[in-house]
Order: sequence, then C-alpha cells, then structure tokens
Amino acid sequence: MSPEAILEIARITVVTLIIASLPLLIVSLVVGLVVSLFQSLTQLQEITLTFVPKVLAVFFALLIFMEFMARQLGSFFDFLVDKIIAGG
Repeated sequence: MSPEAILEIARITVVTLIIASLPLLIVSLVVGLVVSLFQSLTQLQEITLTFVPKVLAVFFALLIFMEFMARQLGSFFDFLVDKIIAGG
C-alpha cells in the first residue's frame, strides 16, 4: 500500500469522524452555552446544573441522529472493505 493511499484513508477517516460526531457536539455546545448563560444571569453556581442537561440533551440527540451517524459509519466501512478487497 502506497503512502498516498494511507494518507487518503486517514483523511477520509478524520472527515468521517468529524461528520458523524458533529450533531452531538453542536447539541452539547448549545446546551452548555444556554446553561452557562442561565447560571450567569441567576448567579446560581450549582455544579450538577452544568452536567445533567448536557447529558440528557446528548442522549436525546443520539436517539435522533443515530440513523445519520450509522449511515456515515456504514458508508465508511463499505469504503474500507472495498479498499481491502482491491488490495489497497
């Protein structure tokens, strides 16, 4: 397998990882920002208030975006299998 092919597989791996995890990261970022804004406005500094809404939001986002993430990872797996069958 040539170095160019290895770099191409690594590039596609990183892009697939970013695309598959992006919905959960965005949901976590938005919920964290809203909770931080709420804490700043109310001066309520409860440590569990930052984690519980994020965990719940990411769980529900995972349920919603699971099909999209599975499709992305499935197409990446098909790409890898095709590369293995072709011999690199």
